[in-house]
Amino acid sequence: MFSSERIPFLPLYPFRGRDLAAVAIRMAEQRVVQDESDRLLPHPHRGQVHWNGSPRGWRGGCRMWENGIPMPVSDTGVLSHGRAFLAILALVLSAAGCSSPFFYPTKDHVPVSGSDNTVREDIWFESEDGVPLHGWLLSPRDRVSRGTILFLHGNAENISTHVQSVLWLVQEGYTVFAFDYRGYGWSGGEAPDIPGVHRDARAALSEILSLPGVSADRLVVFGQSLGAAVAVHTVATAPADRRPRALILDSPFAGYRRIVRDKLSSMVVTWPLAWPVSGFFDDEYSPERWIGKIAPVPVIVIHGTKDRVVPYAHGKMLYDLASDPKGFWTVEGGGHATALRNPEVRGQFLAFLASVLPAVSEGEESR
Repeated sequence: MFSSERIPFLPLYPFRGRDLAAVAIRMAEQRVVQDESDRLLPHPHRGQVHWNGSPRGWRGGCRMWENGIPMPVSDTGVLSHGRAFLAILALVLSAAGCSSPFFYPTKDHVPVSGSDNTVREDIWFESEDGVPLHGWLLSPRDRVSRGTILFLHGNAENISTHVQSVLWLVQEGYTVFAFDYRGYGWSGGEAPDIPGVHRDARAALSEILSLPGVSADRLVVFGQSLGAAVAVHTVATAPADRRPRALILDSPFAGYRRIVRDKLSSMVVTWPLAWPVSGFFDDEYSPERWIGKIAPVPVIVIHGTKDRVVPYAHGKMLYDLASDPKGFWTVEGGGHATALRNPEVRGQFLAFLASVLPAVSEGEESR
């Protein structure tokens, strides 16, 4: 969930408190994801997908190799004394406003490739507190949609960089509604915060259900990383007539305070601050508090064993806390939010969608 870019040494000149908090958390992350082109490396132990549990093949535990392709990472090594001091200073100075380290938005869109057979429609709507929000409704061209997926992206950049995670679903015949939280992309607002992005997600759920041809019984909510955490609270608190047919979580963290503690505890210079600093973060919306209230909506948790951003234990904890019906898909060797690059995982994802969404009747108009 934290930004994967390497943070250079920064001189000690005045920063805003939230800027220092962001620097501290990002510096505390010890692993840096390599460039996209370096991720696809062969693995000597390519495995198979094993479908456990019910005849529909999604309940219970499930372990698989990520197509034999673990996401390689590089170590940044131990922080220098100067960088460690800056990290500690940042945490102390920013303790009063500790939600911004979770958010790294960008405003400018990048070109989106691979959307030739996709109809893209700009959707403008308002959050619960009036902040203007923007999203894309991505629909298959020249075919009836098999269902709708509300997609909640991770904490960095905007929908133009995250949409590649779900374009393949449009090619498979599903409509996808992807939106930006406040402060991201073309959405309004300035600095996002934890309560604000949850208001935005609830507004997005209301917006997609207001569109022609969309209904809750043909809707699945899918979140990645931060978006997965936001999705849990959104579905758990939705009225009965707005609850989707299923919830899918990819690389979720269990709690806002918990992930901060884990990150700070992983370093010698910051572990004494892990508990006191984490207490300043808003934990009201943490998934571990709400995932037990998702039932009877089925929930799937997907997590890679080599996730260096959100530890695998977070996904397992959420699965254990969830009530039936539920499923846990372990991606052996998988990194952070990389599972859906694997054709085998995609196949299982599609099979699950087919099992929970009713088939479209002939002549029926559906999104």
